[in-house]
Amino acid sequence: MEERILLETKGLTKCYRDKLALDHVDLKLQAGSIIGLLGSNGSGKTTLLKLLNGLLTPTAGSIRILGKEVGVETKARVAYLPERTYLRGSSRVEEMISFFADFYADFNKERAYDMLERLEISPKDLLRTMSKGTREKVQLILVMSRDADLYLLDEPIGGVDPAGREYILNTIIHNYNPEASILLSTHLIADVENYLDEVIFIRDGRILLHKWTEEIREQEGKSIDGYFREVYKCLEN
Repeated sequence: MEERILLETKGLTKCYRDKLALDHVDLKLQAGSIIGLLGSNGSGKTTLLKLLNGLLTPTAGSIRILGKEVGVETKARVAYLPERTYLRGSSRVEEMISFFADFYADFNKERAYDMLERLEISPKDLLRTMSKGTREKVQLILVMSRDADLYLLDEPIGGVDPAGREYILNTIIHNYNPEASILLSTHLIADVENYLDEVIFIRDGRILLHKWTEEIREQEGKSIDGYFREVYKCLEN
């Protein structure tokens, strides 16, 4: 069966004035995988996701999603969850669902309401009355209710208490198109590693490693979190 290349970057570079945020990143991702983009804060994770979503313009290099350059067509196939909540506090949850359904042709309202029920969130609630963690859950529901080809999730469990992280991760895993891929950025590696098919280690804007998780466990005899710490420690010494 022929591999379906979902995303490919070549020499992808991003500079902010005199700061190099991404340094000649070459990536190739297949469809049908859950990929962890793993690195400490400031490693370049958010910059990479914003470039893939078209929120930033590369300084150099190229990005192709399903063979197309980033633009209107790719944005219609990419669902993006930013690290910070952008939803209007004056809106009710049901109003945001209607807005997303009008804006995105691939939005599944039935799926959205089902996730709300399972997470015990009322569609009548005002966003400003919710805790930060609950607002982030609503934002995640909106993103995962799309039938996208690529889901870009920036620290989806960063603002959620430890007890809720597993629930959130299960919500992600069970509510996306299995022919799509998820690129999930996080520094909480131990919490997500059992959900990942592949991992990308990133540091100082450079890709250190891109491997299947089972390959790491079999070859290195370590957890993903343990191996990540070892790789980073070697670089610091």
